[in-house]
Amino acid sequence: AGLVPHSRVIMEKPFGTDLASAQSLNAKLHEVFAEEQIFRIDHFLGKEAAQNILAFRFANGLFEPIWNRNFIDHVQIDVPETLGLGKRSGFYEATGAFRDMVVTHLFQILAFVAMEPPTALEPAPISEEKNKVFRSMSVIDPRNVVRGQYSGYRSEEGVDPESDTETFIALKCTIDNWRWAGVPFFLRTGKRMADQLAEIVVRFKPVPHSIFPQAAGTTQPNCLIIRLQPDEGLQLSLMAKTPGDGMKLKPVDLELDFRESFKIPRMEAYERLLLDVLRGQLTLFMRSDELEAAWEWVEPILNYWEQEEIEPIPYTSGTWGPAAASALIGRDGLQWREEALPE
Repeated sequence: AGLVPHSRVIMEKPFGTDLASAQSLNAKLHEVFAEEQIFRIDHFLGKEAAQNILAFRFANGLFEPIWNRNFIDHVQIDVPETLGLGKRSGFYEATGAFRDMVVTHLFQILAFVAMEPPTALEPAPISEEKNKVFRSMSVIDPRNVVRGQYSGYRSEEGVDPESDTETFIALKCTIDNWRWAGVPFFLRTGKRMADQLAEIVVRFKPVPHSIFPQAAGTTQPNCLIIRLQPDEGLQLSLMAKTPGDGMKLKPVDLELDFRESFKIPRMEAYERLLLDVLRGQLTLFMRSDELEAAWEWVEPILNYWEQEEIEPIPYTSGTWGPAAASALIGRDGLQWREEALPE
């Protein structure tokens, strides 16, 4: 009917369930559509805070020089949810948290945080740099992946009473390149957890030597928090002197609330992305080769779970997931940022 040449197709995740299915799906699509006609949509990349990662990194000379292994201790990408399955049990049973969240949302945010500066703010250069991140990710040790399932999941309508589908994932990964060598990235997401949010926590290394007396208090490493939801914004934690006699130190926060700072209407994530589709703007969409690179990294873990018949660890609804997830990050007194969140 001649409809293909001037058309665009939008695809919602999951884009396959493993590497082979993703490759097969891409091949079938490419029989009909050119890659620039295919828009694999990920609503996380439509969020203002996610796009601000690029502005924050590449428009500010203050931070780009320290955005590397010499100054950053570790990075957390945390997307806990209080919601359960709702009416999505059929989808979720066949997918699970790893396929549903990590291969798409969390990996895309990881790529924005870790990528090198693109040569231009255009789809091809940005996809190239994201691709380099995925290709540089080291093979993951199964011991660095914690898989959980909330209590009561198997009683949900439409769920197999013996289901081994995970509703929680926490993992530690590293990127083997010059910028990030030795810097761990911790990713966590799950259903029925203690809070609903999405944020990136960049923890900087402590000062090499403290000149302050013990009575001044313990200095804490600086921390940058990029909030994607529910309240988009930035928070930078610094040490400062409290007013008064003597030298007493206290952590203070510099906050940027996007809603308060920009008194203009904001589009929702899907609104922004659908508008980009109409404009033919591919910058915030996944390319086939970066999708396959992500699946290639994930597949050994999926195979390991199947071959070793690894069962998810139970956790109580309304908590922060299995204790093993805390042990994953609990080195040198470090932990997930949940202790700083409101009750």
